[in-house]
Amino acid sequence: MTSLIKGNASAADRGANLLINEVVGVPGGIGEPARQARAAAYDNFLRGLLPPRDGVALIAVGGLGRRQCAPYGDLDLVLLHAGVPGTDELAASVWYPIWDAGLRLDHSVRTVSEALSVAQDDVKVALGLLDARLVAGDPALAEALVSTAADHWRRTAVRQLVGLREVTTARWQAHGELAFLLEGDLKEAAGGLRDVGLLRAISAAGITDALRPAVRAAHLRLLDTRDALHQQVGRRVDRLVAQERDGVAALLALDDRDVLLRRVAGDARTVSHALDDAFRAADRLRSGRSRGGNGRPVRRPVARDVVEHDGELVLARTAIGARPDPSLSLRVAAAAAATRLPIARATCEWLAAYCPPLPAPWPAEARAALTTLLGAGPGLVPAWETCDRYGLVDGWLPEWTRLRSLPQHNPVHRYTLDRHLVQTAHEASHHARDVERPDLLLLGALLHDIGKGLPGDHSTVGVPVAEAVATRIGLPAAEVELIGRLVRLHLLLPDVATRRDLSDPVTIASVAEAVGDTGTLDLLHALVRADAAATGPAAWSDWKGRLVAELVARVRTALDTGVLPEPPAPDPALLDGPLPVVHLTGDRVAVAAADRRGLLATVAGCLALHRLEVISADASVVDGRALVECRVQPRYGLPADPVPLRADLRRAVGGDVSVTQRLRGRALAARGGGAAPRVVWHREAATDAVLLELRAADAAGLLYRVTCALDEAGALVRAARISTLGGDVVDAFYLVGGWPDDATRARLEAAVLAAV
Repeated sequence: MTSLIKGNASAADRGANLLINEVVGVPGGIGEPARQARAAAYDNFLRGLLPPRDGVALIAVGGLGRRQCAPYGDLDLVLLHAGVPGTDELAASVWYPIWDAGLRLDHSVRTVSEALSVAQDDVKVALGLLDARLVAGDPALAEALVSTAADHWRRTAVRQLVGLREVTTARWQAHGELAFLLEGDLKEAAGGLRDVGLLRAISAAGITDALRPAVRAAHLRLLDTRDALHQQVGRRVDRLVAQERDGVAALLALDDRDVLLRRVAGDARTVSHALDDAFRAADRLRSGRSRGGNGRPVRRPVARDVVEHDGELVLARTAIGARPDPSLSLRVAAAAAATRLPIARATCEWLAAYCPPLPAPWPAEARAALTTLLGAGPGLVPAWETCDRYGLVDGWLPEWTRLRSLPQHNPVHRYTLDRHLVQTAHEASHHARDVERPDLLLLGALLHDIGKGLPGDHSTVGVPVAEAVATRIGLPAAEVELIGRLVRLHLLLPDVATRRDLSDPVTIASVAEAVGDTGTLDLLHALVRADAAATGPAAWSDWKGRLVAELVARVRTALDTGVLPEPPAPDPALLDGPLPVVHLTGDRVAVAAADRRGLLATVAGCLALHRLEVISADASVVDGRALVECRVQPRYGLPADPVPLRADLRRAVGGDVSVTQRLRGRALAARGGGAAPRVVWHREAATDAVLLELRAADAAGLLYRVTCALDEAGALVRAARISTLGGDVVDAFYLVGGWPDDATRARLEAAVLAAV
């Protein structure tokens, strides 16, 4: 078990195919009977490799030891001996036929004392021996190892679990949480098959009943999924990648890939929750808790009807004896989130069985408990997850059933939809002091994406759903309408900030009209930041934050005074001195040149040549000078060298043909692929321009190509805003002049699409 010899992967895969189909007759197939049949076939094959001999035994561990063999799994074997001579030659006579068959093999040769010594030093080996099973040879020798290893584990498990937990946490950090990954590792990720092995070991130690029926069912489904993945790919693989999901779903007789992902997510969450419970049980055994004079754990009241008992929250005796009120489960959850203490499993089961449903509208006590729960900060997510595992959340919000474990395929999202909503509420609690109504901020955060999964724009179709929830909770009509407005407008600020010209009065006026008042503006601003933080690091940046803050400040001025803010004046440094003028400051690139068409395209191309992405661009003519100001960021994370960048900009804007040729050559070579691009026109989105919006796959040099095409088609671009969403972009171009006729729009649209 400590040495691993595997041949070339492709050769091993071919050998595995040969073995399954011809050498041993190991069957394929999915499900527990198929796994048992594979184990039996491997056993028969291996028994023929070890001649009968006292003092020698062939022991299976891992999947074969558990009789849970995947179609293309490894063989984990121990050749156990009692010090008999000729062990090396005997081992070779066993291992080489396995290698010759092309099988992957993890093997070791040990005496009983050696195996136990290694297990004492390496907790992972100790766990492996818990699955040990005799395949061939001396049964007494095998029993000595199996029984002694099991006894040793029972005596030392509580102590050894400390180190094992550290190793497990490192594995989770490396592989992520299976419940929230679009391409998770079914074995190594948190909530995967490796964690079921830990639960099995904790149960074997007698610490707690970790393998309850729900966990066993989740385990079998995860094994089935891995079987289907092996069968779909035709080799050993544990990561459920996107291109295999449809085939795996079909093999499991599931409707589609999303049903598969939701099932895997639910099973992974069941396993993770059970493991958290099991580790806590081990912690209590190891460290103990405060004890009273009678030696029993101290009970400490933490909220009405809720007490702490041995590090967990349980119901007070009076709450169990009396007829429970409908808000009890919410109050227990709020207490758990506020104290960051787990709810005892028995308490969750009792609440699920006996807590009556909430009436409509909710009583004030239930609304207060929900607000406390959502605003509890770090304690919210584990408390909500626990309640969700026992079905309590469905009693609060029947809509949750549709949202649970719903995958979000946009790569910027790191969580499933339900976890994203809870995480957004958690992030919103950081901004509670920035708004007049933190309770409505928290509820809006929980409901902002509730329309996802329904046909249509989720910001629109989610409004009546969110309003229905708010009404059932018992909010007055005005607050119900405000919750609906938050859902409808939760993308307004980031969309406008990144896709529109914030210096244009029409932009500010349209947002002010949609928002209506500064209180709603503050709620939307807080919700935007919470939503982005809950989505993932790719959803937010300092630049995006500054744009949103600038938009909020301008809209606030308009709402407070009724006067639209004046657009910023051009940089005075660009209006003086000999031409061309080039300024590089942080993320700002500013250029002034003699008035001529195509300056924006030239600057954009030069920046692309130096691997800089343009986030926003403004072009204007002042006193006969053409001015271009851009905000940029490195495309691959490395800042551009300012010396050659400045030199190329000066030469390019001065009309140097060689630079232009370099720009065109590089741009053509950098064209990207992706879905078919689309052009959308906006008629009244600007004061003195019409808006052409391009939705396309992201690619280096895209802005240069499009601005060149527009310039050659006779359009004058005064501003551009670039919004990158994963692998796609939404680029908005302000074209000076009135609304073009049909023929002109068709010509410009064709030019842009050809450039993409």
